[in-house]
Amino acid sequence: MSTERRVPLDRGRVADTALRLLNEVGLDGLTLRAIAKELDVKAPALYWHFKDKQALLDEMATEMYRRMVAGVALDPADTWQERLSKTARGLRAALLGYRDGAKVFSGSRFTGTDHAREMEAHLRVFVAAGFTLQQAVSAARTASMYTLGFVTEEQGVQPLPGERREGYDVEERARRMAGFPLAAEAGKVLFDGYDEQFEEGLALVIAGIEARYRDRAG
Repeated sequence: MSTERRVPLDRGRVADTALRLLNEVGLDGLTLRAIAKELDVKAPALYWHFKDKQALLDEMATEMYRRMVAGVALDPADTWQERLSKTARGLRAALLGYRDGAKVFSGSRFTGTDHAREMEAHLRVFVAAGFTLQQAVSAARTASMYTLGFVTEEQGVQPLPGERREGYDVEERARRMAGFPLAAEAGKVLFDGYDEQFEEGLALVIAGIEARYRDRAG
């Protein structure tokens, strides 16, 4: 009989394994059975920690958030524009680290209250700049939704950095749409240069918030 001790199975280990497996199989292939096989346990063992797949996705999203926070350098002296830009870029970078990362994150509920500390700090930056709490929440939510939507579309074309789904050849698209010159040319903007696209969209979001709340944003 082997005397080797198994590493205890806990929520963190299951979520970490699921995130690693996600890059190999994507969200559709990420089943509790596949995760259990990777952990060398029986699938029912996972139900001691997660009642269903959504509960596991919630924990995965929470772990993604923790890793994002650890990788973003924030300054208490940030302006609200700087804080919004840093957090949006950090969220995008975190989501791009996983195949279907935006899909996993979207609609998931954070477990615990670890995120409350950062949320409180972000809202204080906005309130100190003259926003009401409702405006601060709207501004932060708009930037977050923009980022999630952008990355969802980005990963639909490039599931992981360096990959590209079949059917998204910009030059081939332009040839097929030659009768519609503006729409054909738009493909170069829509399906290439995602870093530049993201920054331009983020600048539009921030400019919109400034225009909408300029009396309070200062």
